[in-house]
Amino acid sequence: MTAVVARIGPLLLVQIVALGAAVVVDLRLAAVLAVWFAAWQVNIRLSESALARRDGGRVAVAAVFGVTVLILWELTVRLFQVPGVILPPPTRIAATLAGNLDLLWGDFVQTVVKGALTGYVIGCAAAVAMAVAVDRSPFLQRGLLPVGNFMAALPIIGTAPILVMWFGFGWQSKAAVVVLMVFFPMLVNAVAGLQAADRMQRDLMETYAASYWQSLVKLRLPAAMPLIFNGLKISSTLALIGAIVAEFFGSPTLGLGFRISTSVGQLQLGMVWAGITVAALAGSAFYFAVAQAEKRVTFWHPSQRP
Repeated sequence: MTAVVARIGPLLLVQIVALGAAVVVDLRLAAVLAVWFAAWQVNIRLSESALARRDGGRVAVAAVFGVTVLILWELTVRLFQVPGVILPPPTRIAATLAGNLDLLWGDFVQTVVKGALTGYVIGCAAAVAMAVAVDRSPFLQRGLLPVGNFMAALPIIGTAPILVMWFGFGWQSKAAVVVLMVFFPMLVNAVAGLQAADRMQRDLMETYAASYWQSLVKLRLPAAMPLIFNGLKISSTLALIGAIVAEFFGSPTLGLGFRISTSVGQLQLGMVWAGITVAALAGSAFYFAVAQAEKRVTFWHPSQRP
């Protein structure tokens, strides 16, 4: 028995036993598990190959895993006849998405471009500028950062309605919510980044008679870039979440949050999942763009080495 386990592998043996038990219990469950185990083995072989060390190979591993999840989702819903109001199949979501491209494009522009992206740029730029001021002022270090931690802990479902009342029902109020959400995480990362340069490097700049601004531009900002991009990546997901949640508390007849909330009330689950899909794709693309910019700016950092 030990020789059999060593030859097959303990994980594969567990999968075979589970598949055999599923055949006895329910053939539908066995079919779902068979697809999952087969895709699992393909992904393991692919991730251990030389191709996985390249960028294309990493994308392939993620693509295989994502396609597997979609196939299992479709199989589970179809075989077990799950009602559409509980969980629609991916093919139905794709059909709804394809049939409402114009409507969802308007929602995308309203939520992502006007609300999330505008608030993201304003909030992150203001946070970096404030981080420079905090770095120069001990008073702000001791006074602003604790207040920032308090503000970052405020629940969005409490602040979003207030900002909607202040700035109206247009995209401006959603951008204001995004600014509030991204400002303090970005500020904390930027302040920590500006302090990343070690004492010896700072002393060297002082021996060269460099001014504060020369030291900032040539030493401290480059050293801060890994942490600044860390804040940018965190904020890229927070921005989209903030814009969508803010639309739940008041919006014109456009926006992903508006579309999701109204479709839930009408039990149009296909449209709900289509809106969620657009938001997920936009958030993934947003994060990917920031990650690619990080690779080009911080190519010298050990985290970017293959």
